[in-house]
Amino acid sequence: MRILIANDDGIDAPGLALLERAALKISDDVWVVAPSAKRTAAGNSLTIARPLTMTRLAEQRYSCSGTPADCVLTAMTWLFKDGKRPNLVLSGVNDGRNVGEDIAYSGTLGIAREATFWGIPAIGFSRVKNAEVAESDADYLTKLIQELWIRRPDWVAEGEWLSINLPSKLPAALRAARIGRDKVGLFSETLKEDGDVTEIMVPRGRQDSSTPGDENTLMAEGFAAINRLKWAGESPLPKALLDALS
Repeated sequence: MRILIANDDGIDAPGLALLERAALKISDDVWVVAPSAKRTAAGNSLTIARPLTMTRLAEQRYSCSGTPADCVLTAMTWLFKDGKRPNLVLSGVNDGRNVGEDIAYSGTLGIAREATFWGIPAIGFSRVKNAEVAESDADYLTKLIQELWIRRPDWVAEGEWLSINLPSKLPAALRAARIGRDKVGLFSETLKEDGDVTEIMVPRGRQDSSTPGDENTLMAEGFAAINRLKWAGESPLPKALLDALS
């Protein structure tokens, strides 16, 4: 079984090392391609028609100068262009939850989404900040990944992937979550003004809002929250609208 691991926190992130340890308990054919630096909120953006630098750090381990989604793209078009593609793509473990609007912004989930474009099952893992990290966390992830792989007929479909938000303490039971609303980028700070030029910054932070059954509520209750996300497909426009525009 070939597993590809990527993240958006960078090649040296503890969450990446944790996910790699868990994957190596499943297979010895594990490949890591991760950004050379932190690429938070990069979404599913790609680097097209500009050079990318791939640095081999160890056997089956590379850093990429591009975005999180570039890590999948470079793996498919360069590393595996003449060989077997991965059976599974794992993303994370992100340093911080990915809930609500993060589904659109998250580089962690952008990786999983890009994997589905290549027809590969994918799971994105995120975890609350300042978690109670323990040596047994890798064992928990190994068991969870193995169970999900065994049961892949229940969740693998074209254009669909899983997002799992882990609470502070593991092990944790898994619960299906509603997608909540927890806005990031609520305000900006003015750093410098020089005539017509103003330099601003949007600081980190979120509302920390929750509603019953959403990801934040479940994690606060000690559960791991799972969502099945989808990009494929379309919603038909109402006939009345089309008639009105004709």
